Amino acid sequence: MTKREAMLKKLSTYQFAALDLQLFLDTHPNDENTIEKMNMFKKQAAQIKADYEKQYGPLQKTVADGNNWTWINAPWPWESEDDC
Repeated sequence: MTKREAMLKKLSTYQFAALDLQLFLDTHPNDENTIEKMNMFKKQAAQIKADYEKQYGPLQKTVADGNNWTWINAPWPWESEDDC
């Protein structure tokens, strides 16, 4: 497993754990221990996601300025100079 794959697996694990605890809280909304654990998993997932995106790029497409899809301005695969 590559470092990139390991980071994605770790991110997925923390996200799943946070979601699972969030579902548990639907029926146990006052369980402070579970709330604390869920918040810890969410924080760890956010940190791993930030580290991953810093090294490998974004995990999701985002709108950079709110009104423009920035990826549309990049060359399309068939417009690469390598193809000429």
